[in-house]
Amino acid sequence: MANQCGKLYVVATPIGNLGDISFRAIETLKQVDLIAAEDTRHVGMLLRHYGIGNKRVSLHQHNEDRASLALLEKLRAGLSIALVSDAGTPLLSDPGMPLVKLVKEAGLDVVPIPGACALIAALSAAGLPVSQFTFEGFAPRTSSARKTFFGERALTPVTWVIYESSHRILACLQDMATVLPLDREIVIARELTKLHETIVKTTLAEAVALVERDDNMRKGEFVVIIDGAAVVKAEQDVTEEQLRVLGVLLKECSIKTAVALAVEITGGRKKSLYQAALATQQ
Repeated sequence: MANQCGKLYVVATPIGNLGDISFRAIETLKQVDLIAAEDTRHVGMLLRHYGIGNKRVSLHQHNEDRASLALLEKLRAGLSIALVSDAGTPLLSDPGMPLVKLVKEAGLDVVPIPGACALIAALSAAGLPVSQFTFEGFAPRTSSARKTFFGERALTPVTWVIYESSHRILACLQDMATVLPLDREIVIARELTKLHETIVKTTLAEAVALVERDDNMRKGEFVVIIDGAAVVKAEQDVTEEQLRVLGVLLKECSIKTAVALAVEITGGRKKSLYQAALATQQ
């Protein structure tokens, strides 16, 4: 069935600089029968730049449930469709999930055409650990919800990332500063790949001060990267030497006697050594 139907191509587009698009993406956009765009006028600038005149249809957060059903029928009829967002990789805090889900459930092909992504671009230049990270999308819109949101992530040990808009960036950082330690390292990346690209790595306290005093730091589109909380290793209740001594004693004595002797020999805590003895016996 999938071979008789069209394919859905999920195409990443530039996040600012029009040169940040792959040859494969351009060829795909030229060859598909239809381009489903978050904003057909916005993507029109990119398409005109590369001489692409394919028919476009709107697929945005207000119509995507209805529009996705119609697009699925076009795919079943054999048409090929490219899904694009206003910028970057579709579905990452952008419309498109209902369509991709429907197409996958129908057993049709979904083909990723990778490219620019603000999240990955920011992480690559942040200077914070990226071997593990979590992407949290946009922070909540209200102050109380944001504080709860940040509080729930305050002890997250890995780097975490949010998107934020120009009209909420200051309030977002101010709320963050009421919940997280002021010396926590964060990175503010704004207008990535554009003329006024800015990437600042600093402490949370300094970030708030910077955005408060600099009007330009409240303009554009933002990626905010927060360093993970320091992992405090709990002190080991029973040392390796205490376990070794306990193990030797348990071969010759009852648990009660072995624990009593291990406490006297090693100076360890009776409760911890008793629990270790029980675990050893089990």
